[in-house]
Amino acid sequence: MTAQRPNVLVVLTGQQTADAMGAAGNPYLSTPHMDALAAAGTRYRRAYCGQPLCAPSRTGLLTGRLPSASGAADAAGATGTAADGAAGATADGAASEPPLGRVFAEAGYDCVYTGSWHLPEHEAPDGRGFRRLHPTGTEGTDGIDGADAGFTRTVTGFLTRPRSRPFLLLLPLPEPHGISAWARGQDPSTGPLPAPPPAALCPPLPANHPRAPYEAGLPRLAQRARPHTHPTAEWREDDWRRYRHAYYTLVERADQQLGTVLAAVREHRRWSGRETVVVFTSDHGDGAGAHGWNEKWALFEEVVRVPFLIGGPGVAAGEVSDRLLSVGEDLLPTLCDLTGVPLPPDLAGPTGPEGPTDRVGPAGPTPSPSPSAGHQPEPQLRPGLPGRSVLAPEPRETVVVETRWELPGFEDALGRMIRDERHKYVCYAWGEHREQLFDLTEDPGEMVNLAADARNAALLDRFRTLLAEHCAGAGDPFGRFVPVRDTLAPQPQPAPAPNRV
Repeated sequence: MTAQRPNVLVVLTGQQTADAMGAAGNPYLSTPHMDALAAAGTRYRRAYCGQPLCAPSRTGLLTGRLPSASGAADAAGATGTAADGAAGATADGAASEPPLGRVFAEAGYDCVYTGSWHLPEHEAPDGRGFRRLHPTGTEGTDGIDGADAGFTRTVTGFLTRPRSRPFLLLLPLPEPHGISAWARGQDPSTGPLPAPPPAALCPPLPANHPRAPYEAGLPRLAQRARPHTHPTAEWREDDWRRYRHAYYTLVERADQQLGTVLAAVREHRRWSGRETVVVFTSDHGDGAGAHGWNEKWALFEEVVRVPFLIGGPGVAAGEVSDRLLSVGEDLLPTLCDLTGVPLPPDLAGPTGPEGPTDRVGPAGPTPSPSPSAGHQPEPQLRPGLPGRSVLAPEPRETVVVETRWELPGFEDALGRMIRDERHKYVCYAWGEHREQLFDLTEDPGEMVNLAADARNAALLDRFRTLLAEHCAGAGDPFGRFVPVRDTLAPQPQPAPAPNRV
């Protein structure tokens, strides 16, 4: 069976928002290779990262869990508490063998990766199911030098090499992550950018560039506390337009590298006859000027929604899907479905002979009283992985995204987002207007906070309950910050804003 299974190539850009490609209808950049992959496969318009930060998001791809359950919560890949029994995490928060490498290595795949490991070691140790293909370069480069020559030789050499078994290749591309350096007046790791054209020739500002009424206070406090990361306090409209031009230029660099890789995949198929499943996505997005935001962390759509393209055998060509997708949770079961690799019984979750069931492992649902009935359910991690294959007959009903800031003087600088087909609820642990509620059908730019209107109280309570139930089922301690009604015990008070900011 191994000889008949397709290869798997997962291409992961850094910091690319979902709409930063021509296939998404963006006329301000040229991405012919991303567009060709979308035309040959399926593009998912509502795919979300697990956490808008590099290491936790990439850890989710390998473990099949959100960061609070996988043992990754910050850029160092470490956390103070990992849910007991979490697959891919040990009790002290250090990541153990990732299910993705374990599952595919046991199925006979040659599992390799390039760039930084992020789990939490900078390089992958032996016994994790993966071996390193290309050495990691300087910090932020993910092993790809500015001239691109070493990366191209190594990857294309690997893809065109004769082999007797299928491969699983995790291939991170550094751009457009270099926009972070550019905003600080530094060169991206892939080389300097040409001088931008006059502002009038740069991409226009997004319609949701202004700050919205009743916006959450915690992200703005973090923004002001990190002027090196967010050097935008004095920026004017033309500065933001130049930022967007530079950002799209870096996306185009990533597209050029993708083209080189896809050409090698086609050559491999020509002489080997073996098909390859190709997944293209990103670890998280970038504000790109929406809400006056650059960088990551905040739970704006531009930051948490990412591209997700799949091509290869078993994938419908030229389709665009609106089903909800959690990239970190859903990648592993999706790849298993597309390759015929079975999930071990200890990992099997929502996909299976009985069909998908949200947030339930193989042992079935763990009953818990409804939080709206006056009881805070105790966090507990259910068996199995929570992900759902995109080939499952029923799509997932909700997607959850986590965030966390690590800042001196900021305690519990946390947030969660949960959305369904239409509405999106954001809850931060503390701060002004810490609850946000949006109708993404009528207000895709998130400019009208429905939580500020008492007429939406029932809808707000529904999403509070959804988030509290998720936290209870996933073993996520953030549940203590969700303001559900509780007549049995007082709710903890959110921490005050730090005086130093």
